This record gives sequence, C-alpha cells and structure tokens, in this order.
Amino acid sequence: MPTLHFKGKSFVQNHHLAVKYHQLVPESELSLTDKVSLHDNLIIHGDNLKALKALLPTYSGKVKCIYIDPPYNTGNENWIYNDNVSSPMIKEWLGSVVDKEDMTRHEKWLCMMMPRLKLLRELMSEDGAIFISCDDNEQHNLRCLLDEIFGEDNFVSCIVCQLNPRGRTLDKYLAKTHEYILLYAKNNAENEVINLLEKEGAAIEKYFRKDDIGEYRELELRNRNPVFNRANRPNLYFPIYINPIKNNVSLEKKQGFTEISFPVNSKNEDGCWTWSKEKVRRNLNLLIGKQVKTGVWRVFRKDYLYGTEGDIAKTKPKALWTEKEINNENGKEIVRELFGSSPFDFPKSVELLKKIIKIGNGDDTIVLDSFAGSGTTAHAVLELNNEDGGNRKFILIEQEEYANTITAERVRRVINGVKTAKNETLKNGTGGTFSYFELGDAIEMEAIMTQNALPSYLEFARYLFYTATGEQFDEEAIDMETGFIGESRCYEVFLFYQPDIEWLKHNALTLDRCYNMPRFNGKQRLVFAPTKYVDDYTCLVHRIDFCQLPYEIYRIQK
Repeated sequence: MPTLHFKGKSFVQNHHLAVKYHQLVPESELSLTDKVSLHDNLIIHGDNLKALKALLPTYSGKVKCIYIDPPYNTGNENWIYNDNVSSPMIKEWLGSVVDKEDMTRHEKWLCMMMPRLKLLRELMSEDGAIFISCDDNEQHNLRCLLDEIFGEDNFVSCIVCQLNPRGRTLDKYLAKTHEYILLYAKNNAENEVINLLEKEGAAIEKYFRKDDIGEYRELELRNRNPVFNRANRPNLYFPIYINPIKNNVSLEKKQGFTEISFPVNSKNEDGCWTWSKEKVRRNLNLLIGKQVKTGVWRVFRKDYLYGTEGDIAKTKPKALWTEKEINNENGKEIVRELFGSSPFDFPKSVELLKKIIKIGNGDDTIVLDSFAGSGTTAHAVLELNNEDGGNRKFILIEQEEYANTITAERVRRVINGVKTAKNETLKNGTGGTFSYFELGDAIEMEAIMTQNALPSYLEFARYLFYTATGEQFDEEAIDMETGFIGESRCYEVFLFYQPDIEWLKHNALTLDRCYNMPRFNGKQRLVFAPTKYVDDYTCLVHRIDFCQLPYEIYRIQK
C-alpha cells in the first residue's frame, strides 16, 4: 500500500500515546441536567486532542458514528498548530496562524490530523464508521492518511455533497458547488457499518399497487445485466411455469400452467434469475406471471412498501447528495433563527448531519464530533430522537472560547425551544439534557505524591482502571468505603487514595484492608495504594497484585 510522507510525520505518528490523560471537570451551572455525568450527552471545552484522550477510559470502543468537520486548510481560516510535540522543528510552528503564505501548511495540517484520527479510531466500536468533511485543499492527502490509519480495505465511499448550488463565484476557474465526505469503517470486513435509508418522495410513488398485504411495486425477477448469464450462473437458470388465467407461477409443469418463462437478458441471450430455485419455491406467493407488449411471458416479484413489522422499505444511500435541504444556506438560516444572526459563515445543515447519522448510527448509539463548531451535530441528534423516539447520545468537543456561548448555547435553545422561531421544532424544543465539562489538569503520575493539585478520586480511578486493564470504566461501580473501583476480565480492581498529601503519607494497604476487601467473582485483586504494610505471603493468600502509587502502574501495562 502506498504511504504518505510529510515533514514531521515521524514525530507525530505516535504522539497520541504520549498525550497525558487529563481530568474532565464538571460544570454544573453550564450543564442542562440535574445530574452531571460522563454518561449523559456531553459538551467538552478544551483541546480536542487532550479531550479525546480523556474520553478513552469511558468510551473506548463504544462510539458507533463519528463526524468531524476539521479546518479545510484554505489559508483563510486562521487556525493555529498547538500540539506539544517533542521536536524542535515542530515547536517552531507553535502559535503561528496557518495562512496561504505558509509553505508548510499542508504538513502542519497532516501533523494536526494524524494523532486525532488515531484516537478517534480507538474510540470507535468495531462496527463504527467515521465521516469527515473536506474540500479539494486536503482531500487527496486526507484519503492517503486515512488509508494508512484505518486501512484501505476500510474505505467505504467518497460522498460528493452539493452544498452551494449557485457555485462560488470567487473561484478562479470553475465555480465549485460541492464538498466531500470521506467515509471509513473501523472493521468493514467483519461488520455491516452502513445503514439503509428509508425511501421517500418519488421513490414511494412507485408503490401504487395494493393487495391484502399492502402497497407494493413490481420488479422483474430476471437479471437484465448480460455480465451475469446462464454460463456463469447455471444454478440461476431454470424455467418458471405460469398460469395465464390466475397469473400465479410454479416450478413444476402442471395443469393450468401452460406458459413458460426463461430469464433472457438485455441482449436477448440466456441470462439468469435474481433468485435461486429454493428462494422462488419459498416465495411463490410474491411472484406474478405477466404477458408483456412483445407477447412474451415474464415473471415479476412484489416488493412491498412496508415490512412485516410496519417499517418502510429501505434503499442504499447514494454517493451523490444534491438535496436542497443539505446546502450551507439552509444551515445558516437555522442558526439565524436560533441566534438572530449567524456567527459562522458556513455552518453545516442540520439535515446533512441527520442524513449522516441515519447512515452511520442506530437509534440508541453514540455520535461524536470533536470539531463541534456551532453544535450542528448535537442539534441533529436531538431532532432525530424527537422524530423517531431514538435514544442516541452526542459527544461534542470544542476548543475555542465560544464552546459555552455558541456551541452549548445552541444546544440549550434547541432543547428548550425558541418561541420566536418559525420552525415548529425549534419553537417547541426537542427536550433532552447535556453535561458540560472543562478539560482539567493532566494526571501527572510521576508527581502524584508532591503536587498540590491532585486529581479527584473519581478521575484517578478512571485513569488507573483504564490504563491498567485497557477496558471501559464504569463510575457507577465505585465503592469508596471498600476501595472497589471496578471489575475487568481478569481483575477486581481496588484503589486506596484521597486527593490529600497528608492522607497519602499516612495510609497504606494494611492487614485489616486485606480482610475487609469484598470478593465478587473470585478473580485476582489488583490493588493501588501509596504503600503496603503486609508481606508478599499475605498478598498471595488474599490473591492481591499490589501496585504502589504512583510508579508501579507501568508494571501492569502490557
């Protein structure tokens, strides 16, 4: 597979591993919920690279759908490279605006994207999908980078979206009307990662026939494509007999079934059916024999608009999106209704995000956007839940100062409603909650015994559990009285800790604590404490692997 080489790549390709875990500090007054929780809808303010790393203990392998709209790197966006990479060359990039005159702007953009994409992949579920908006400035580089990180076999599609039907008149040669969405799966070979879409509009009008079961359309059973024929699909070539009075069909020649039909392709050669003989036998009630204008008899199948459980017929999404509802002007109009003016030049349309979420998400899974901007992704999730009764959750990350005043404020107004809005959904509100978090201090293991700003018990437990086990952390499992913080495949994990220097100096794993630790499923116990006042034999008897804070956690990592 071809690989993409760019200045700084060797310094950033493993940078995501060096990023420190940071605390996520709840902000109750900025949240819209009675109980702030990392298991609620989330809005996180802070550097998105650090925030993605901080989400790993809770959400590693759990996110079904990711959408990001990173800077397009046009030279007009005033974005700044700020990652603390251990390289003198990259440190020279820090704090400088990336503009059109910057000869290294493509390298800076790729260095910014690479570690973020790697963390996003860690957060994805095995059947997850990632959608990334871009334009011609970086589309070719991004495709190569994604092939390297996700694997070229996990490329699903490059979706072309007409977001500016009138075209950009300031473009030098051609007035561009479109952008792209690159779509990749985490594990395309083993999972169905893309959902079918419900049919609507003109597609539904084709279902004008009706019987006792419901509305249906007729589709020919023969495969018209000459690529598939009797020679290479011999098992799909067989006669079907037709009763010309009742128009029903049979696989056997019997009384009343006097007409015969063979599959003939568009070249009038022996072709094949789209169904096997066994499938035809199981579904004879769905088949109809008809004489067409040319006088020959053909076989058609009934394709019903609604399934057995009342769900509407679905179809594969197309790779060209031209609906007027998805264009940027629509997105700007919605933001104007919410704020009175649009603080963004090109906010994405809610309908665009709803379409993305429908394709890449179920009705009770998680949608993540780490370049949240105006908060369109959260808006789309809330509207979809309101429309279909789904229980989707959103996670937004925004590093700019408007994370509260625009991103979160938009979500508040969407949930509560805007009485002056013309749009009924905006006027009434969708309902819902979200928890707002600030990115806090790094959890500095090396300095845990000497720093004054120690992490809280919850944040430290989250960090230790995930780092030691590589598994998801459940804060509901914590019992501070016994020190229990969770159970992994191999361990029952305990933490004896308080964010207090004097407490840490005078507390340890003692014999009493060994006897009083609960036993749940008989697993080995992994115990974190400042020190221990018991011998190795006692640890062996009580099935304890002891890890002294802060250093011996690295012994557990594999």
